[in-house]
Amino acid sequence: MAAVRFLHVSRHFGDVKAVDHVSLDIHDGEFFSLLGPSGSGKTTCLRLIAGFDHPTAGAIELHGVGVSGIPPYERDVNTVFQDYALFPHMSVGQNVAYGLMIKRVPPTERDARVREMLDLVRLGGMAERRPSQLSGGQRQRVALARALINRPRVLLLDEPLGALDLKLRQQMQIELKAIQQHVGITFIYVTHDQEEALTMSDRLAVFNNGRVEQVGAPAEVYEHPATDFVAGFVGVSNLVSGETARAITGSPETFTIRPEKILMHEPDAAIEDGLCWIDGRVRDVVYLGPHTRYRVDLDAGGELTVTQQNVDSTSLDVQAARGRRVRLVWPRAHNRSVITTG
Repeated sequence: MAAVRFLHVSRHFGDVKAVDHVSLDIHDGEFFSLLGPSGSGKTTCLRLIAGFDHPTAGAIELHGVGVSGIPPYERDVNTVFQDYALFPHMSVGQNVAYGLMIKRVPPTERDARVREMLDLVRLGGMAERRPSQLSGGQRQRVALARALINRPRVLLLDEPLGALDLKLRQQMQIELKAIQQHVGITFIYVTHDQEEALTMSDRLAVFNNGRVEQVGAPAEVYEHPATDFVAGFVGVSNLVSGETARAITGSPETFTIRPEKILMHEPDAAIEDGLCWIDGRVRDVVYLGPHTRYRVDLDAGGELTVTQQNVDSTSLDVQAARGRRVRLVWPRAHNRSVITTG
């Protein structure tokens, strides 16, 4: 049984179709991400699940039960927000215990569950501190513990790591996934960060203009994008069409090729069967530490972006490539046909 099911759900605000005829199954116990740019409908979907908003059309089910008309406090879900929403006048332990106090859970059981939750999020021994005495990452852990202590069957996370710096955000991604696997409940995670979605998700849905463009495992969505939007939004991809595509494959049909799949060779490099190739000149070089991004103007028109790891190269080595003629080569099997959405 799906933990959450969208059945032809729409949410319109006047002429704006924030969510437009979405059907989606989220499995029980999986880490599922709603990925898309701002205004794509992902946060609206989260609000519809929580009961903070209601569909214009369609239905939503939680564990097989329709939730139309059920208020948020009666739905077996909790939400973690980006701004933490902690009570500043309460201690960490009191913040975490708040939901249990509302439910009148006896103090002994309440204290035991608070300790359990704080240990789970690696904040053991900090129950007496105030939120103002914690770092941003620690406050986010408190918010997570508070949401989990009521043992919801579904946890909703609305860009909870957006306010953290890069290194802490990457650390929290790993911790969140580990916590989800430990507690075994369904996590539904809203983000516009492709790396977050690829790092943590069992599956993800890519949203665009209120619609779902593709649903699948991270590797499936990255390696086999269904549309040109997915190819461009999830990572970086080269979209090739028209006469440039014909020069490479013999057909003008649109395809994508990921930058890391392309190798740069000398202009006279021999080509084996099963390989695509095209000649050009390096126009731009961007040194990024572990790897370098090259932009190559193609003799057949257009350009390709190429990414190569800096295994033996230094920044001076790669900068010397600017203006050099090259032959770009990659296995034909890495070409992906896509639907052009316009």
